[in-house]
Amino acid sequence: MIRYIVKRILLMIPVILGVTWLIFTIMYFTPGDPARMLLGSDATEEEIVAKQEALGLNDGYVVRFVSYVKQVFVDFDLGNSYVNNRNVGTEIAQRFPYTFRVAAISVVIAVLLGMPLGIMAAVNQYTWKDNFSMLLALMGISMPGFWVGLLLSLLFALTLGWLPASGVGGIAYYILPCLSIGVNGCASIARQTRSGMLEVIRQDYVVTARAKGQVERKVIYGHALRNALIPIITQIGTMFGIQLSGAMVAETIFSIPGIGTYMVSGIKSRDYPVVQGSVLYVAIAFSLIMLLVDLVYAFVDPRIRAQYQKKSKRKGGA
Repeated sequence: MIRYIVKRILLMIPVILGVTWLIFTIMYFTPGDPARMLLGSDATEEEIVAKQEALGLNDGYVVRFVSYVKQVFVDFDLGNSYVNNRNVGTEIAQRFPYTFRVAAISVVIAVLLGMPLGIMAAVNQYTWKDNFSMLLALMGISMPGFWVGLLLSLLFALTLGWLPASGVGGIAYYILPCLSIGVNGCASIARQTRSGMLEVIRQDYVVTARAKGQVERKVIYGHALRNALIPIITQIGTMFGIQLSGAMVAETIFSIPGIGTYMVSGIKSRDYPVVQGSVLYVAIAFSLIMLLVDLVYAFVDPRIRAQYQKKSKRKGGA
C-alpha cells in the first residue's frame, strides 16, 4: 500500500507540471495588459512601460515560464499579487478554511439526501417512489447553482429573515451557500446510487442473503449497498475535489472570502500570479482527493485490498 501511495504521488509531478504549463500559456496569450489595468487610463506610456518592466512582463515566453517554474518548484513561492503585493501562497492558505467548510458541508448534505433517494429508487424500481426520486434528481441537476443560491437568498434571507444573506461567521452563514451547491450534488449522487444498486441488487449473493432469512434492511445496506459503493465513492470524491478547488458561484453570491472569489478577482484584474497559483492549488487538491478516494476503495472493498496485499507479497518475495 505504501509503495502504491508513493507511486501515485510521483505520478502527480508530471500532472502538476502540465497544469502549470497550460495555465501559464493561457494567461500569457490572454488579451489584456495587467500594467494598464493597474495604473488606469490616465497613466502615461512611460509609466506603463516601467510597470511592465517591474512586473517582468517584457521578457519572452520561455524566459518567463522557466523563471516561474523555478520560483514555484525550487523556491516554493507562488509569487506576489500584482494588485496588493501580498504573497499568493499566504492568501490561499488564509482562504482555504472557508472553502473547505463550504465543500465539506455541501458534500455531507448531498450524501445525506442523495443516497437515501437513490436507494429508495433502486429498491422500488419502476414504482411511484422510483419515479418521484428520479424526478427530484432531474430537477436538482437541471437547476443551475447560481439560480438556486439566489432563490434561497431571496426566500430565507430577504423575505423570511431566518438566515444571513452574505459574509462569514457561525454555521448559519454556511447553510444557504452549501444548500445551493448540495442540491446539484444530491441529484448526481442519487442517480449514481440508483444505478449502482440496480447492478448488484439482483446478484446471487443478495438473493442468497434473502433466502437465509436475513432482515431486508441488512440485505440492502450490508450486502447490496456495500458492493455498490465504489462508483458512489468516486462520485463523492469528484464532487468534493471540485468544491474544494473553489465553489466560485456560491462564494461569489454569498460573499465568502474563499479560493473561488480569490480566483475570480484575479481573473478580472489580470492578476497572473493569483490565477496561476489558484489553478495550481486546484490541481494539487484534486489530485490528492483522487488519491484518497483510491485508498478508500481498499477499505470498502476487500477484493481491492487483497490485490494490494498480493502485489506486496510478490514484490517482497522477488
